[in-house]
Amino acid sequence: MGDESGDTPRWLDGAEMRAWRGFIEGSQRLMEVLNRELQTRHRISLDDYRILVMLSESKDGAARMSDLADGVLSSRSKLTHQVRRMEVEGLVARSTCVEDGRGVLAVITEGGRERLAEAAPTHVRGVRRYLIDLLEPAELLGVATVFDKVDGALDRRMEG
Repeated sequence: MGDESGDTPRWLDGAEMRAWRGFIEGSQRLMEVLNRELQTRHRISLDDYRILVMLSESKDGAARMSDLADGVLSSRSKLTHQVRRMEVEGLVARSTCVEDGRGVLAVITEGGRERLAEAAPTHVRGVRRYLIDLLEPAELLGVATVFDKVDGALDRRMEG
């Protein structure tokens, strides 16, 4: 384990390659299916859903655009375009931050809350059907442990 600082890569062995490819293929297919179900049934993307969830869970249903970008792991320019589109659809509104007058807030609208409430059961059913209910409790704990480690390593990399 640890950071590889040399120029010669440590190539993946068969088990490591199987795990890596399984993660890439499985996670991409899972996100595609969850996204397609939300779009087909509720006219909302998985990215839009994530933003609505973050806003609905925040104080006053609002968040600074910069905090929202960090929370959904998106570039600020991509998030700006996405929120602008969501604003046109009546899911969110943008306003100036009262605290400093400079920051821009995204605020969930009543229409956004309604769309989220309609879409949430579909999303949860998909997450259960395609991931959670397939795993034993120890496997769920393993998945959580693995991604806690990955997130921690990435956080340390960003800090250093």
